[in-house]
Amino acid sequence: MPALYVMIPAALLIVAIAVYIFFWAVDSGQYDDLDGPAHSILFDDQDPNHTAAVDEANSNKPDDKAPPHA
Repeated sequence: MPALYVMIPAALLIVAIAVYIFFWAVDSGQYDDLDGPAHSILFDDQDPNHTAAVDEANSNKPDDKAPPHA
């Protein structure tokens, strides 16, 4: 029974700290954009080296509209 006199206030203190941290996180904007990070992993930014290589490969390709050589 004497342990409850210590455990109940300790539990209430832990709950109060958790509630304070939760409201601090909400006020500081931690929960503003929940979907952005989830989608950003799926849609990567374009790699400049890759786009340059693709452009170079496309510029070296023969033109399909040119008449065939006889």
